[in-house]
Amino acid sequence: MIASSLLVGSIAACLAAVQATICPQGPPSVDTTSGGFIYTYPWPIKYQQLVTQHQILCQAYMDVLPDDSTMGSYKLPQRTIMLLHGKNFCGVTWNATAEVLLSPGYRVIMPDQLGICKSDKPDAYQFSLQQLALNTKTILDTLNITSLYIMGHSMGGMLSARFAMMYPQMVKGLIMVDPIGLEGWKAKGVPYLSIDNIYLQERASNYTSIRAYEQATYYVNTWDPSYDVWVNMLLQVYNGSRADIYAFDQALITDMVITQPIAYEFPLLSNLQTLLVVGGKDNTAIGKQWSPPNVQAILGHYDVLGSQTAQAIGPNCTYVEFPDLGHAPQIQAPDRFHKALLGW
Repeated sequence: MIASSLLVGSIAACLAAVQATICPQGPPSVDTTSGGFIYTYPWPIKYQQLVTQHQILCQAYMDVLPDDSTMGSYKLPQRTIMLLHGKNFCGVTWNATAEVLLSPGYRVIMPDQLGICKSDKPDAYQFSLQQLALNTKTILDTLNITSLYIMGHSMGGMLSARFAMMYPQMVKGLIMVDPIGLEGWKAKGVPYLSIDNIYLQERASNYTSIRAYEQATYYVNTWDPSYDVWVNMLLQVYNGSRADIYAFDQALITDMVITQPIAYEFPLLSNLQTLLVVGGKDNTAIGKQWSPPNVQAILGHYDVLGSQTAQAIGPNCTYVEFPDLGHAPQIQAPDRFHKALLGW
């Protein structure tokens, strides 16, 4: 009886707290300091208030509607697409792709996941792909969106697959762009690194370390000055007012993706129309940097992992490989990427 009373009291307190809105109010702004992140977005930022894990947290997102003249005969729910960013990205890194999708009449929704960019950075949170998918769905429920395409890059690709498995009735089509989680890193020998040690690595991030990683992984050891935009964007979060908690949340997220591979579940997507886009020179593998050389050698071969994943999904999967590109084809070769996307 005591435990039951405590539970009822806890739920009542939580519901009462929901009545108080803590997320930014007023007209949506393109320039906020929410999440300790000072960075101007191209479209107004909205906030979804989440009651999650005994906390009230604010998840930022952009909801961009096309010009009425481009809508044609399409009904809005059939022309909605949600774009999910990767771990080292923000929703805003989809801006060029969003512009391309707005032109033929898509409504484009771009969230920042909790712990990242404009969204709240909780002091403690159990990150899971399921939890992030639920948080994301809450945004869609608020917007009364029941049918959409979902596209995710890197960690966002991993999350988009989980979302499609959890809410198949909502997803008209799935696009994964160089998703991580295509192999079981633990099963291949990546040793466990504690969250505390991952946090120390995250806290030490600077321009040199971020650029070196992105150059080797995203851009096949090439560099264009335009890529600095995204390095400096990430630096703003690492150096923001929530920098320490951001680094800790990043460590929790790293632990999440290592311990929750989706590689073994792709057959569950067999009934869904799927586009898988991969840069053949992508070598991303979480934990590779702290693995022994013999393990490093067998990780992150996207030229192999891409085709294996397409086969695992089955005949409803369209596979596009760019043999000369790395982890971020939508940034490295946007024209080629967008042609493949719109062609599908």
